[in-house]
Amino acid sequence: MNNIKNVIFDLGGVLIDWNPEYVYLDVFNGDRQKMKWFFDEICPSDWNLNQDAGYPLAEATKERIALFPEHKDLIEMFYGRWEEMLGEAIEGTVAVLNKLKENYKIVALTNWSHETFPVALERFEFLHWFEGIVVSGEEKTRKPFDDIYLTTLNRFNIKPEESIFIDDNAENIATANRLGINGIHFKSPELLKTQLQDFDITL
Repeated sequence: MNNIKNVIFDLGGVLIDWNPEYVYLDVFNGDRQKMKWFFDEICPSDWNLNQDAGYPLAEATKERIALFPEHKDLIEMFYGRWEEMLGEAIEGTVAVLNKLKENYKIVALTNWSHETFPVALERFEFLHWFEGIVVSGEEKTRKPFDDIYLTTLNRFNIKPEESIFIDDNAENIATANRLGINGIHFKSPELLKTQLQDFDITL
């Protein structure tokens, strides 16, 4: 049954640990309720996703400060201390990637600001294993919108039915499935190995 020739990886949450809590939990002295309020009301995930789609970090920060001037210092930290939010490689998944690259075309499709992605490229050697990486900030769009998936398929001459897409976001997987790409909702490296067996891929 295995007609899989290509594996498309998400990066953040699958291969790389990124979490703004690494900065803000300390800033809020361990008060998770206050931190949650900040992420819900001042710098929500939808705001950050807009920068993943190519909006300039400086402009986004300036506009947010104009809305919430009393939180200027906290807002400036979001991108000012972004590198501190970048954790380590998720080694179990890196090991899976290392095995898969022996027999499959591997590419990456990530929601990531084009301004901060070079930091990851410099830090993580395994990012250079991919045939190519589609970075949302460079494309001026992002997952889960169809066009970035189609860009990935076309750029690397990939047929959706011959491909697996691995992502930790269920909404992103739903779009992949609708476009005919076999989706795997990532939960852990250990479970990923089991999920790959559904496609007759044993590591």
